[in-house]
Amino acid sequence: MDEEVNPVKDYLFEHIKNSETIPKLIAEKKFDQIIEEVTKNCYDKILTMGEKEEVVGVLATGLLHYLLTNALITSQRKVEYNEEQLDIVIPDTKTLEKDPKKTLLVCIPKSSDKKTIEGKITHLEKIQPNKENILVVLSENVPLGKKTFVLSKENNSFSKIIFEIAQFSNVHGTSKFKILRI
Repeated sequence: MDEEVNPVKDYLFEHIKNSETIPKLIAEKKFDQIIEEVTKNCYDKILTMGEKEEVVGVLATGLLHYLLTNALITSQRKVEYNEEQLDIVIPDTKTLEKDPKKTLLVCIPKSSDKKTIEGKITHLEKIQPNKENILVVLSENVPLGKKTFVLSKENNSFSKIIFEIAQFSNVHGTSKFKILRI
């Protein structure tokens, strides 16, 4: 499966590759600080690359995938399941099928339209009956009555998502290495 060329992802990974602080923060498991650093240094530039919701969604997906890999948390990204496109599944669709309470879905709707987001969540709730196991990543704060994480320059709550995921993984035994002690 070929990954499509994406200037936001390219910019993100170029920044990570050239950063002097990110390898140190990875070694120290300071994933929230990595998110803060990337947001501070990349956010304004990626906004020039397209529609805000779209580019922030791509940044969130790329950054989350990178962090989950470095935190040794099993996940699947961009998978088709029951005719639904899932953004990120932790740990995987097999676990989702067998035991949904041990599965986390991260929804990155790439929209700030409340009806669109709620529609996507409604579809996800059909596959993930444990509604609290659906996390939503947005480019701006939209009240949804869900656990939401906003990736933005101000009021950035996205940096808390990795701890939410790590805590879930540690409690439900999906993290094989228990890297993040919460």
